[in-house]
Amino acid sequence: MSRIFLLVGIGGFLGSVVRYYSQQFLAKSIPSVLPYGTLAVNIIGCFIIGIIYGLSSRGNVLSPDWRIFLATGFCGGFTTFSAFSYESISLMQDGEYLYLSIYITASVLFGLAATYLGILLIKSI
Repeated sequence: MSRIFLLVGIGGFLGSVVRYYSQQFLAKSIPSVLPYGTLAVNIIGCFIIGIIYGLSSRGNVLSPDWRIFLATGFCGGFTTFSAFSYESISLMQDGEYLYLSIYITASVLFGLAATYLGILLIKSI
C-alpha cells in the first residue's frame, strides 16, 4: 500500500470516530429536533480545514503528508462539508462567481434530491 493511501485511511478513520462521538455527545447534551451534532461537526470541520489550508499556504508549516492526513483524511472522515466549504471559498477567491453559484446550488439541491430519491427507491423495494 502506498503511504498516501495509509495517511488518508488512518486520518479518515480518526475523523469518523471523532464525528460519531461528537454527534452523540451533543445529541445527549442538547436534545432537540434540530441536529445540533451534525451542524456543529460541519462548522468545526470547516474551521479545521480552513486552518489546515491556511497553514499550507504559509510554505513549510505543514508538509504535504500532514495536509493529506488532516485535510483529506481527518476532515474527510469528520465531514465532507468542510471540503465543499473550502472548494466554494476557492472559487470565490478566484472570482469564479458563476461557477460558485452553480456549485453551491447544485450541491444543495441535487444533494437533497438524491437523498430523497434514494429513500424513495428503498421504500419502493
